[in-house]
Amino acid sequence: MHAIHWPEKYLPGTTDNYVSNEVIVKGLTTAEVWPYLNDTREWPGYYNNASKIGFDGGKGPELSAGARFRFTTFGLDVEAEVTEYEAPAEGKPARVAWRAWVDGNEDVALDVLHAWLIEDLPGGRVRVLTQESQIGKPAVGLRNAKPNPMLNAHQDWLEGLVGAAQKGKKS
Repeated sequence: MHAIHWPEKYLPGTTDNYVSNEVIVKGLTTAEVWPYLNDTREWPGYYNNASKIGFDGGKGPELSAGARFRFTTFGLDVEAEVTEYEAPAEGKPARVAWRAWVDGNEDVALDVLHAWLIEDLPGGRVRVLTQESQIGKPAVGLRNAKPNPMLNAHQDWLEGLVGAAQKGKKS
C-alpha cells in the first residue's frame, strides 16, 4: 500500500499533534470515492465538521493544485492551500493535501498539513487514508484531549465520505 508524502516540517512524530485514520471497504473504487472529497460542496452533506467553504481567485468548488480556500472546522476559521493534488489515474492512488493555518498569537496560531490518499486494492476494495500533522499550542490541547477529537472527527469524515460514495453508486 502507498503512503502519504510528508514535507519534513510536518513529519509525524516531530509535530505537536498527529492523527491517522483509514478505512478499507469492498465494492467501491477510487474513481467512485474521489468526487465526494474533491468537490467541497459535498463535504457538509456527509461531514458536519466542515462548513463555510469558500475559494479565492475564482477557483473551486473542486480542489485543484495550488487552490486557496477557507472553511470552518472545530469552530475555527482556517485558511488553506492545496499543496499536493493527483486525481485518480489507472494504477496510481489519488492524492490531495492542503496546508491549513489559523493566524494569531501563540494561544490560537495553528499550522497544519492534512493529507489524503485513496487507492484501489485487489479484490474490489478501496483504501481511504487521511492523516494530519499539526503545529501550535492548540494542537497540544487537541493531542491531550480524551477522547481525541481529531481522531474521532476524521473517522467520521472517512465514514461519511465512503457512505456518500456508496449512496451515490446506488442512485
